[in-house]
Amino acid sequence: MGESARPFAHLGAENAATYRAVLRMFADARDRYVLPLRPEDVVEDLAVVGSPVAVDVVENALTSLVGWGNLRADPDTGRVTTVEDFHRSRLLYQLTPEGQAAERAVRLYEETVGRRGALQAVALEDVAEHLRSLVVLLAATGPPDAARTQHLLTALTQRLETLADNAAAFMSSMQRSIDLQDADADAFVAYKDRLIDYLERFLSDLTTTGAEISGLVLRAEDLGVHAAVQAVAEREAADLAPGDDDETREREREQVRHGWEQRWRGMHTWFVGSRENPSQKDVLRRRGRSAIPQLLRAVNVLNERRSGRSDRSADFRRLAVWFAEAPEDATRHRLWHTAFGLSASRHLSIDGDSLTAQAAGAPRIVPWAEAEPLRISPQFRRTGHHERRGRPARVQDRSAQRRHLAELAAREQERLQVAQTELVGGGPRRVRDLPQLSSTAFSVFLGLLGHAIAARRPDALQAPCEATSADGSLRVRLTPLPGADVVPLRTEDGVLHLPDALVEIIGTDPGVRAP
Repeated sequence: MGESARPFAHLGAENAATYRAVLRMFADARDRYVLPLRPEDVVEDLAVVGSPVAVDVVENALTSLVGWGNLRADPDTGRVTTVEDFHRSRLLYQLTPEGQAAERAVRLYEETVGRRGALQAVALEDVAEHLRSLVVLLAATGPPDAARTQHLLTALTQRLETLADNAAAFMSSMQRSIDLQDADADAFVAYKDRLIDYLERFLSDLTTTGAEISGLVLRAEDLGVHAAVQAVAEREAADLAPGDDDETREREREQVRHGWEQRWRGMHTWFVGSRENPSQKDVLRRRGRSAIPQLLRAVNVLNERRSGRSDRSADFRRLAVWFAEAPEDATRHRLWHTAFGLSASRHLSIDGDSLTAQAAGAPRIVPWAEAEPLRISPQFRRTGHHERRGRPARVQDRSAQRRHLAELAAREQERLQVAQTELVGGGPRRVRDLPQLSSTAFSVFLGLLGHAIAARRPDALQAPCEATSADGSLRVRLTPLPGADVVPLRTEDGVLHLPDALVEIIGTDPGVRAP
Protein backbone atom coordinates (compact mmCIF):
# COMPACT_ATOMS: atom_id res chain seq x y z
CA MET A 1 0.00 0.00 0.00
CA GLY A 2 1.35 3.41 -0.94
CA GLU A 3 2.22 5.85 1.78
CA SER A 4 -0.52 8.30 0.70
CA ALA A 5 -3.21 5.64 0.11
CA ARG A 6 -6.05 5.59 2.63
CA PRO A 7 -8.55 3.12 1.15
CA PHE A 8 -10.70 2.99 4.32
CA ALA A 9 -11.03 6.77 4.66
CA HIS A 10 -14.36 6.81 2.78
CA LEU A 11 -16.03 4.87 5.63
CA GLY A 12 -15.75 7.87 7.95
CA ALA A 13 -16.47 10.54 5.32
CA GLU A 14 -19.64 12.61 5.22
CA ASN A 15 -21.14 10.87 2.17
CA ALA A 16 -20.06 7.37 3.17
CA ALA A 17 -23.21 5.77 1.71
CA THR A 18 -22.50 7.26 -1.73
CA TYR A 19 -18.88 6.12 -1.64
CA ARG A 20 -19.93 2.60 -0.65
CA ALA A 21 -22.49 2.45 -3.47
CA VAL A 22 -19.91 3.60 -6.03
CA LEU A 23 -17.29 1.11 -4.86
CA ARG A 24 -19.85 -1.71 -4.95
CA MET A 25 -20.49 -0.89 -8.58
CA PHE A 26 -16.77 -1.16 -9.35
CA ALA A 27 -16.51 -4.46 -7.44
CA ASP A 28 -19.54 -5.89 -9.27
CA ALA A 29 -18.10 -4.76 -12.59
CA ARG A 30 -14.82 -6.49 -11.77
CA ASP A 31 -16.73 -9.69 -11.04
CA ARG A 32 -18.12 -9.38 -14.59
CA TYR A 33 -14.56 -8.80 -15.88
CA VAL A 34 -15.42 -5.20 -16.79
CA LEU A 35 -12.45 -3.29 -15.42
CA PRO A 36 -12.56 0.41 -16.43
CA LEU A 37 -15.77 2.40 -15.95
CA ARG A 38 -16.76 5.88 -17.07
CA PRO A 39 -18.72 8.18 -14.74
CA GLU A 40 -21.85 7.76 -16.85
CA ASP A 41 -21.48 3.96 -16.58
CA VAL A 42 -21.48 4.25 -12.79
CA VAL A 43 -24.55 6.51 -12.86
CA GLU A 44 -26.37 4.03 -15.10
CA ASP A 45 -25.47 1.03 -12.91
CA LEU A 46 -26.60 2.87 -9.76
CA ALA A 47 -29.94 3.66 -11.38
CA VAL A 48 -30.41 0.01 -12.36
CA VAL A 49 -29.98 -1.18 -8.75
CA GLY A 50 -32.41 1.46 -7.47
CA SER A 51 -29.92 4.01 -6.09
CA PRO A 52 -29.99 6.92 -8.57
CA VAL A 53 -27.26 9.51 -8.03
CA ALA A 54 -26.62 12.69 -10.00
CA VAL A 55 -23.67 12.78 -12.39
CA ASP A 56 -21.89 15.62 -10.59
CA VAL A 57 -22.20 13.76 -7.26
CA VAL A 58 -20.69 10.64 -8.83
CA GLU A 59 -17.84 12.63 -10.39
CA ASN A 60 -17.02 14.26 -7.05
CA ALA A 61 -17.10 10.86 -5.35
CA LEU A 62 -14.79 9.39 -8.00
CA THR A 63 -12.33 12.24 -7.53
CA SER A 64 -12.27 11.71 -3.76
CA LEU A 65 -11.82 7.95 -4.13
CA VAL A 66 -8.88 8.53 -6.48
CA GLY A 67 -7.31 10.80 -3.86
CA TRP A 68 -7.72 8.12 -1.17
CA GLY A 69 -6.18 5.46 -3.37
CA ASN A 70 -9.29 3.30 -3.92
CA LEU A 71 -9.49 4.08 -7.65
CA ARG A 72 -7.09 4.87 -10.45
CA ALA A 73 -7.97 7.43 -13.12
CA ASP A 74 -6.64 7.07 -16.69
CA PRO A 75 -7.30 9.32 -19.68
CA ASP A 76 -10.16 8.12 -21.84
CA THR A 77 -8.60 8.39 -25.29
CA GLY A 78 -11.02 6.01 -26.93
CA ARG A 79 -13.60 8.75 -27.54
CA VAL A 80 -11.17 11.50 -28.66
CA THR A 81 -11.90 12.58 -32.23
CA THR A 82 -10.93 16.27 -32.15
CA VAL A 83 -8.37 18.50 -30.46
CA GLU A 84 -11.13 19.89 -28.24
CA ASP A 85 -12.00 16.37 -27.07
CA PHE A 86 -8.34 15.75 -26.25
CA HIS A 87 -8.11 18.80 -24.01
CA ARG A 88 -11.47 18.05 -22.33
CA SER A 89 -11.17 15.98 -19.12
CA ARG A 90 -12.37 12.45 -19.93
CA LEU A 91 -11.30 9.73 -17.52
CA LEU A 92 -11.67 5.99 -17.05
CA TYR A 93 -11.72 4.63 -13.48
CA GLN A 94 -10.86 1.22 -12.08
CA LEU A 95 -10.05 -0.28 -8.71
CA THR A 96 -6.47 -0.14 -7.51
CA PRO A 97 -4.96 -3.18 -5.73
CA GLU A 98 -5.33 -1.27 -2.45
CA GLY A 99 -8.94 -0.40 -3.22
CA GLN A 100 -9.73 -3.95 -4.26
CA ALA A 101 -8.27 -5.34 -1.02
CA ALA A 102 -10.17 -2.77 1.06
CA GLU A 103 -13.42 -3.59 -0.74
CA ARG A 104 -12.95 -7.29 -0.08
CA ALA A 105 -12.30 -6.56 3.61
CA VAL A 106 -15.38 -4.33 3.95
CA ARG A 107 -17.57 -6.86 2.15
CA LEU A 108 -16.31 -9.67 4.35
CA TYR A 109 -17.03 -7.56 7.44
CA GLU A 110 -20.55 -6.71 6.26
CA GLU A 111 -21.32 -10.33 5.37
CA THR A 112 -19.94 -11.64 8.66
CA VAL A 113 -21.79 -9.11 10.81
CA GLY A 114 -25.06 -9.38 8.90
CA ARG A 115 -25.03 -13.15 8.49
CA ARG A 116 -27.83 -14.97 10.29
CA GLY A 117 -26.28 -18.37 9.75
CA ALA A 118 -28.06 -21.67 9.27
CA LEU A 119 -28.25 -25.18 10.67
CA GLN A 120 -27.06 -27.11 7.64
CA ALA A 121 -28.31 -30.68 7.73
CA VAL A 122 -27.01 -31.03 4.15
CA ALA A 123 -23.52 -30.18 5.38
CA LEU A 124 -23.79 -32.99 7.93
CA GLU A 125 -24.59 -35.45 5.16
CA ASP A 126 -21.69 -34.10 3.07
CA VAL A 127 -19.28 -34.58 5.99
CA ALA A 128 -20.53 -38.15 6.44
CA GLU A 129 -20.13 -38.85 2.71
CA HIS A 130 -16.56 -37.53 2.65
CA LEU A 131 -15.71 -39.59 5.73
CA ARG A 132 -17.16 -42.74 4.14
CA SER A 133 -14.95 -42.20 1.10
CA LEU A 134 -11.94 -41.57 3.35
CA VAL A 135 -12.55 -44.78 5.33
CA VAL A 136 -12.82 -46.78 2.09
CA LEU A 137 -9.58 -45.22 0.85
CA LEU A 138 -7.75 -45.97 4.11
CA ALA A 139 -9.07 -49.54 4.26
CA ALA A 140 -7.73 -50.36 0.79
CA THR A 141 -4.56 -52.42 0.57
CA GLY A 142 -1.35 -50.48 0.22
CA PRO A 143 -0.64 -46.87 1.12
CA PRO A 144 -3.51 -44.48 0.25
CA ASP A 145 -3.19 -42.12 -2.70
CA ALA A 146 -1.89 -38.83 -1.25
CA ALA A 147 -3.61 -36.69 -3.90
CA ARG A 148 -6.98 -38.37 -3.35
CA THR A 149 -6.53 -38.18 0.43
CA GLN A 150 -5.69 -34.47 0.25
CA HIS A 151 -8.75 -33.83 -1.91
CA LEU A 152 -11.02 -35.61 0.58
CA LEU A 153 -9.49 -33.99 3.67
CA THR A 154 -9.63 -30.53 2.10
CA ALA A 155 -13.30 -30.92 1.15
CA LEU A 156 -14.03 -32.42 4.57
CA THR A 157 -12.42 -29.62 6.60
CA GLN A 158 -13.96 -26.90 4.42
CA ARG A 159 -17.44 -28.38 4.82
CA LEU A 160 -16.99 -28.72 8.58
CA GLU A 161 -15.76 -25.13 8.84
CA THR A 162 -18.83 -23.91 6.96
CA LEU A 163 -21.10 -26.03 9.17
CA ALA A 164 -19.53 -24.79 12.40
CA ASP A 165 -19.46 -21.11 11.39
CA ASN A 166 -23.06 -21.12 10.20
CA ALA A 167 -24.28 -22.98 13.28
CA ALA A 168 -22.55 -20.50 15.61
CA ALA A 169 -23.95 -17.53 13.67
CA PHE A 170 -27.46 -19.02 13.66
CA MET A 171 -27.49 -19.73 17.40
CA SER A 172 -26.28 -16.19 18.11
CA SER A 173 -28.91 -14.61 15.85
CA MET A 174 -31.63 -16.80 17.35
CA GLN A 175 -30.62 -15.77 20.87
CA ARG A 176 -30.77 -12.12 19.80
CA SER A 177 -34.26 -12.73 18.40
CA ILE A 178 -35.36 -14.19 21.73
CA ASP A 179 -33.78 -11.36 23.74
CA LEU A 180 -35.20 -8.62 21.46
CA GLN A 181 -38.69 -10.05 21.18
CA ASP A 182 -40.31 -6.69 22.04
CA ALA A 183 -39.12 -5.21 18.72
CA ASP A 184 -41.96 -6.82 16.73
CA ALA A 185 -44.20 -9.10 18.74
CA ASP A 186 -46.38 -10.22 15.79
CA ALA A 187 -43.36 -11.11 13.67
CA PHE A 188 -41.78 -13.00 16.55
CA VAL A 189 -44.89 -15.10 17.19
CA ALA A 190 -45.16 -15.95 13.49
CA TYR A 191 -41.45 -16.72 13.38
CA LYS A 192 -41.65 -19.03 16.40
CA ASP A 193 -43.49 -21.94 14.75
CA ARG A 194 -41.19 -22.04 11.72
CA LEU A 195 -38.11 -21.81 13.93
CA ILE A 196 -39.19 -24.66 16.23
CA ASP A 197 -39.88 -26.92 13.23
CA TYR A 198 -36.51 -25.94 11.80
CA LEU A 199 -34.72 -26.75 15.07
CA GLU A 200 -36.49 -30.08 15.50
CA ARG A 201 -35.58 -31.20 11.96
CA PHE A 202 -31.92 -30.30 12.41
CA LEU A 203 -31.69 -31.88 15.87
CA SER A 204 -33.13 -35.10 14.47
CA ASP A 205 -30.53 -35.12 11.67
CA LEU A 206 -27.77 -34.19 14.11
CA THR A 207 -28.67 -37.13 16.37
CA THR A 208 -28.69 -39.74 13.60
CA THR A 209 -26.05 -38.46 11.19
CA GLY A 210 -23.86 -37.14 14.01
CA ALA A 211 -23.68 -40.59 15.60
CA GLU A 212 -22.65 -42.09 12.25
CA ILE A 213 -19.98 -39.41 11.79
CA SER A 214 -18.59 -40.12 15.27
CA GLY A 215 -18.20 -43.78 14.38
CA LEU A 216 -16.58 -42.93 11.03
CA VAL A 217 -14.05 -40.60 12.70
CA LEU A 218 -13.04 -43.34 15.15
CA ARG A 219 -12.91 -45.89 12.31
CA ALA A 220 -10.64 -43.61 10.27
CA GLU A 221 -8.32 -43.18 13.25
CA ASP A 222 -8.12 -46.95 13.70
CA LEU A 223 -7.16 -47.27 10.01
CA GLY A 224 -4.27 -44.84 10.40
CA VAL A 225 -5.66 -41.49 9.33
CA HIS A 226 -2.92 -39.66 11.25
CA ALA A 227 -0.27 -41.16 8.96
CA ALA A 228 -2.37 -40.13 5.96
CA VAL A 229 -2.62 -36.58 7.35
CA GLN A 230 1.16 -36.47 7.67
CA ALA A 231 1.51 -37.64 4.05
CA VAL A 232 -0.87 -34.91 2.89
CA ALA A 233 1.10 -32.31 4.86
CA GLU A 234 4.35 -33.50 3.26
CA ARG A 235 2.77 -33.30 -0.19
CA GLU A 236 1.61 -29.74 0.41
CA ALA A 237 4.93 -28.72 1.98
CA ALA A 238 6.78 -29.94 -1.11
CA ASP A 239 5.30 -27.01 -3.08
CA LEU A 240 6.59 -24.36 -0.69
CA ALA A 241 8.80 -21.74 -2.31
CA PRO A 242 12.49 -22.02 -1.40
CA GLY A 243 13.40 -19.84 1.58
CA ASP A 244 16.50 -17.94 2.51
CA ASP A 245 17.87 -20.83 4.56
CA ASP A 246 17.06 -24.39 5.58
CA GLU A 247 15.84 -23.33 9.01
CA THR A 248 13.16 -21.05 7.55
CA ARG A 249 12.01 -23.75 5.14
CA GLU A 250 11.83 -26.35 7.90
CA ARG A 251 9.80 -23.95 10.05
CA GLU A 252 7.33 -23.45 7.21
CA ARG A 253 7.06 -27.22 6.69
CA GLU A 254 6.38 -27.66 10.39
CA GLN A 255 3.63 -25.02 10.21
CA VAL A 256 1.99 -26.93 7.35
CA ARG A 257 2.13 -30.22 9.30
CA HIS A 258 0.78 -28.55 12.43
CA GLY A 259 -2.07 -26.99 10.44
CA TRP A 260 -3.24 -30.34 9.06
CA GLU A 261 -2.97 -32.00 12.46
CA GLN A 262 -5.06 -29.21 13.97
CA ARG A 263 -7.74 -29.66 11.29
CA TRP A 264 -8.15 -33.35 12.05
CA ARG A 265 -8.03 -32.70 15.80
CA GLY A 266 -10.85 -30.20 15.29
CA MET A 267 -12.83 -32.86 13.41
CA HIS A 268 -12.38 -35.27 16.32
CA THR A 269 -13.31 -32.61 18.89
CA TRP A 270 -16.41 -31.53 16.98
CA PHE A 271 -17.94 -34.99 16.63
CA VAL A 272 -16.33 -37.27 19.26
CA GLY A 273 -14.94 -35.24 22.16
CA SER A 274 -14.11 -36.82 25.51
CA ARG A 275 -15.58 -37.27 28.97
CA GLU A 276 -13.90 -34.10 30.23
CA ASN A 277 -14.58 -32.06 27.07
CA PRO A 278 -17.87 -32.99 25.38
CA SER A 279 -18.03 -32.76 21.61
CA GLN A 280 -19.25 -29.60 19.93
CA LYS A 281 -21.95 -31.74 18.34
CA ASP A 282 -23.37 -32.52 21.78
CA VAL A 283 -22.99 -28.89 22.88
CA LEU A 284 -24.89 -27.72 19.79
CA ARG A 285 -27.61 -30.31 20.41
CA ARG A 286 -28.04 -29.16 24.03
CA ARG A 287 -28.20 -25.51 22.96
CA GLY A 288 -30.76 -26.34 20.31
CA ARG A 289 -32.91 -28.28 22.76
CA SER A 290 -32.73 -25.52 25.37
CA ALA A 291 -33.66 -22.92 22.74
CA ILE A 292 -37.09 -24.49 22.17
CA PRO A 293 -38.29 -23.97 25.80
CA GLN A 294 -36.83 -20.45 25.70
CA LEU A 295 -38.88 -19.69 22.59
CA LEU A 296 -42.03 -21.06 24.18
CA ARG A 297 -41.46 -19.02 27.35
CA ALA A 298 -40.90 -15.89 25.28
CA VAL A 299 -44.15 -16.50 23.39
CA ASN A 300 -46.02 -17.02 26.67
CA VAL A 301 -44.72 -13.68 27.94
CA LEU A 302 -45.86 -11.97 24.74
CA ASN A 303 -49.30 -13.58 24.95
CA GLU A 304 -49.66 -12.46 28.57
CA ARG A 305 -48.81 -8.90 27.58
CA ARG A 306 -51.30 -9.03 24.71
CA SER A 307 -54.07 -10.27 26.98
CA GLY A 308 -53.53 -7.32 29.32
CA ARG A 309 -52.14 -9.30 32.22
CA SER A 310 -49.85 -7.17 34.32
CA ASP A 311 -46.26 -8.03 35.02
CA ARG A 312 -43.63 -6.36 37.18
CA SER A 313 -41.74 -4.74 34.29
CA ALA A 314 -44.94 -3.18 32.91
CA ASP A 315 -45.87 -1.93 36.39
CA PHE A 316 -42.51 -0.25 36.86
CA ARG A 317 -42.70 1.36 33.40
CA ARG A 318 -46.15 2.77 34.18
CA LEU A 319 -44.92 3.98 37.58
CA ALA A 320 -42.00 5.74 35.89
CA VAL A 321 -44.46 7.55 33.59
CA TRP A 322 -46.48 8.68 36.60
CA PHE A 323 -43.36 9.97 38.32
CA ALA A 324 -42.40 11.89 35.19
CA GLU A 325 -45.90 13.39 34.90
CA ALA A 326 -46.17 14.37 38.61
CA PRO A 327 -46.48 18.18 38.87
CA GLU A 328 -44.57 18.71 42.14
CA ASP A 329 -42.46 16.90 44.74
CA ALA A 330 -45.34 16.47 47.18
CA THR A 331 -47.24 14.42 44.60
CA ARG A 332 -44.14 12.33 43.92
CA HIS A 333 -43.77 11.64 47.66
CA ARG A 334 -47.39 10.49 47.92
CA LEU A 335 -46.91 8.30 44.84
CA TRP A 336 -43.77 6.78 46.37
CA HIS A 337 -45.47 5.99 49.69
CA THR A 338 -48.50 4.52 47.90
CA ALA A 339 -46.46 2.34 45.55
CA PHE A 340 -43.87 0.97 47.98
CA GLY A 341 -45.52 1.35 51.39
CA LEU A 342 -42.40 2.89 52.93
CA SER A 343 -44.31 5.24 55.22
CA ALA A 344 -43.46 6.01 58.83
CA SER A 345 -43.44 2.97 61.14
CA ARG A 346 -46.80 2.63 62.96
CA HIS A 347 -46.48 -0.84 64.50
CA LEU A 348 -45.37 0.47 67.93
CA SER A 349 -47.58 1.87 70.68
CA ILE A 350 -49.44 4.60 68.78
CA ASP A 351 -52.26 6.50 70.47
CA GLY A 352 -53.77 9.95 70.42
CA ASP A 353 -51.12 11.50 72.68
CA SER A 354 -48.26 10.10 70.62
CA LEU A 355 -49.85 11.32 67.39
CA THR A 356 -50.29 14.82 68.90
CA ALA A 357 -46.70 14.86 70.10
CA GLN A 358 -45.53 13.67 66.71
CA ALA A 359 -47.52 16.38 64.95
CA ALA A 360 -46.15 19.08 67.27
CA GLY A 361 -42.62 17.80 66.94
CA ALA A 362 -39.62 18.69 69.04
CA PRO A 363 -37.48 21.75 68.44
CA ARG A 364 -34.33 20.99 66.50
CA ILE A 365 -32.20 22.55 69.22
CA VAL A 366 -33.36 20.13 71.95
CA PRO A 367 -30.51 17.73 72.83
CA TRP A 368 -31.11 14.02 72.40
CA ALA A 369 -30.80 13.30 76.12
CA GLU A 370 -33.44 15.92 76.98
CA ALA A 371 -35.97 14.95 74.31
CA GLU A 372 -39.12 12.92 75.02
CA PRO A 373 -38.11 9.24 75.32
CA LEU A 374 -39.50 6.50 73.11
CA ARG A 375 -40.76 3.74 75.37
CA ILE A 376 -40.40 0.19 74.01
CA SER A 377 -41.48 -3.02 75.69
CA PRO A 378 -38.53 -4.94 77.23
CA GLN A 379 -39.92 -8.14 75.69
CA PHE A 380 -39.96 -6.53 72.27
CA ARG A 381 -36.46 -5.13 72.74
CA ARG A 382 -35.09 -8.50 73.87
CA THR A 383 -36.84 -10.89 71.45
CA GLY A 384 -37.96 -8.67 68.59
CA HIS A 385 -41.67 -9.43 69.08
CA HIS A 386 -44.37 -8.71 71.67
CA GLU A 387 -45.35 -11.23 74.30
CA ARG A 388 -47.99 -13.55 72.95
CA ARG A 389 -51.26 -13.67 74.86
CA GLY A 390 -53.28 -16.78 75.59
CA ARG A 391 -52.33 -20.40 75.85
CA PRO A 392 -49.71 -21.73 73.46
CA ALA A 393 -50.84 -24.19 70.82
CA ARG A 394 -50.47 -27.83 71.73
CA VAL A 395 -47.85 -29.85 69.90
CA GLN A 396 -49.61 -32.41 67.72
CA ASP A 397 -48.45 -35.99 68.09
CA ARG A 398 -47.38 -37.42 64.69
CA SER A 399 -46.06 -40.74 65.96
CA ALA A 400 -48.76 -42.83 64.25
CA GLN A 401 -48.19 -41.17 60.88
CA ARG A 402 -44.44 -41.67 61.16
CA ARG A 403 -44.91 -45.36 61.98
CA HIS A 404 -47.21 -45.76 58.98
CA LEU A 405 -44.66 -44.17 56.63
CA ALA A 406 -41.89 -46.36 58.06
CA GLU A 407 -44.00 -49.49 57.47
CA LEU A 408 -44.68 -48.45 53.86
CA ALA A 409 -40.97 -47.83 53.24
CA ALA A 410 -40.03 -51.18 54.80
CA ARG A 411 -42.57 -53.09 52.66
CA GLU A 412 -41.36 -51.31 49.51
CA GLN A 413 -37.73 -52.11 50.35
CA GLU A 414 -38.66 -55.75 50.98
CA ARG A 415 -40.42 -56.01 47.59
CA LEU A 416 -37.40 -54.42 45.90
CA GLN A 417 -34.99 -56.89 47.52
CA VAL A 418 -37.19 -59.82 46.48
CA ALA A 419 -37.21 -58.50 42.90
CA GLN A 420 -33.44 -58.07 42.90
CA THR A 421 -32.95 -61.57 44.29
CA GLU A 422 -35.21 -62.85 41.50
CA LEU A 423 -32.85 -61.39 38.89
CA VAL A 424 -29.48 -62.19 40.46
CA GLY A 425 -27.66 -65.46 39.87
CA GLY A 426 -27.65 -68.14 37.23
CA GLY A 427 -24.67 -66.76 35.37
CA PRO A 428 -25.04 -65.43 31.81
CA ARG A 429 -28.51 -66.19 30.48
CA ARG A 430 -30.17 -65.45 27.18
CA VAL A 431 -33.20 -63.21 27.28
CA ARG A 432 -35.40 -65.98 25.88
CA ASP A 433 -34.42 -68.23 28.83
CA LEU A 434 -35.45 -65.75 31.53
CA PRO A 435 -38.45 -66.82 33.63
CA GLN A 436 -41.61 -64.79 33.93
CA LEU A 437 -40.82 -61.65 35.91
CA SER A 438 -42.91 -59.92 38.52
CA SER A 439 -43.87 -56.28 38.03
CA THR A 440 -41.19 -55.03 40.42
CA ALA A 441 -38.50 -57.31 38.95
CA PHE A 442 -39.44 -56.23 35.44
CA SER A 443 -39.09 -52.56 36.43
CA VAL A 444 -35.62 -53.24 37.88
CA PHE A 445 -34.63 -55.24 34.78
CA LEU A 446 -35.69 -52.42 32.44
CA GLY A 447 -33.64 -49.92 34.44
CA LEU A 448 -30.52 -52.12 34.25
CA LEU A 449 -31.04 -52.71 30.54
CA GLY A 450 -31.32 -48.96 29.93
CA HIS A 451 -28.08 -48.27 31.83
CA ALA A 452 -26.25 -50.95 29.82
CA ILE A 453 -27.46 -49.67 26.44
CA ALA A 454 -26.54 -46.09 27.38
CA ALA A 455 -23.01 -47.23 28.27
CA ARG A 456 -22.28 -48.54 24.75
CA ARG A 457 -19.85 -46.60 22.56
CA PRO A 458 -20.98 -45.54 19.06
CA ASP A 459 -18.11 -47.46 17.44
CA ALA A 460 -18.65 -50.64 19.47
CA LEU A 461 -22.37 -51.39 19.31
CA GLN A 462 -21.79 -55.17 19.18
CA ALA A 463 -19.22 -55.27 22.00
CA PRO A 464 -20.12 -56.41 25.54
CA CYS A 465 -20.92 -53.60 27.95
CA GLU A 466 -21.40 -53.25 31.69
CA ALA A 467 -23.38 -50.89 33.87
CA THR A 468 -24.42 -50.48 37.50
CA SER A 469 -27.83 -49.67 38.93
CA ALA A 470 -28.50 -46.22 40.35
CA ASP A 471 -28.15 -47.41 43.96
CA GLY A 472 -25.06 -49.51 43.19
CA SER A 473 -26.60 -52.78 44.41
CA LEU A 474 -26.67 -54.53 41.00
CA ARG A 475 -24.30 -54.80 38.08
CA VAL A 476 -25.37 -55.99 34.62
CA ARG A 477 -23.21 -57.33 31.79
CA LEU A 478 -24.92 -57.25 28.37
CA THR A 479 -23.45 -59.14 25.38
CA PRO A 480 -25.23 -58.63 22.01
CA LEU A 481 -25.64 -61.71 19.81
CA PRO A 482 -24.98 -61.25 16.06
CA GLY A 483 -28.08 -61.97 14.03
CA ALA A 484 -30.19 -62.50 17.13
CA ASP A 485 -33.93 -62.93 16.75
CA VAL A 486 -36.58 -60.89 18.54
CA VAL A 487 -37.79 -62.94 21.51
CA PRO A 488 -40.59 -62.42 24.06
CA LEU A 489 -39.96 -61.60 27.72
CA ARG A 490 -43.00 -62.51 29.80
CA THR A 491 -44.00 -60.48 32.84
CA GLU A 492 -47.02 -60.17 35.11
CA ASP A 493 -48.05 -57.05 33.17
CA GLY A 494 -47.67 -58.47 29.66
CA VAL A 495 -45.08 -59.48 27.08
CA LEU A 496 -42.11 -57.38 25.92
CA HIS A 497 -40.44 -58.27 22.60
CA LEU A 498 -36.74 -57.40 22.30
CA PRO A 499 -33.59 -58.70 20.52
CA ASP A 500 -32.07 -61.76 22.16
CA ALA A 501 -28.80 -61.22 24.05
CA LEU A 502 -26.70 -62.64 26.88
CA VAL A 503 -27.53 -60.99 30.21
CA GLU A 504 -25.72 -61.52 33.50
CA ILE A 505 -26.90 -59.69 36.63
CA ILE A 506 -24.61 -59.70 39.66
CA GLY A 507 -25.43 -58.44 43.14
CA THR A 508 -22.85 -56.06 44.60
CA ASP A 509 -24.81 -55.37 47.81
CA PRO A 510 -24.42 -58.04 50.53
CA GLY A 511 -28.16 -57.80 51.09
CA VAL A 512 -28.82 -59.00 47.53
CA ARG A 513 -27.96 -62.68 47.11
CA ALA A 514 -28.69 -65.27 44.48
CA PRO A 515 -31.56 -67.63 45.29
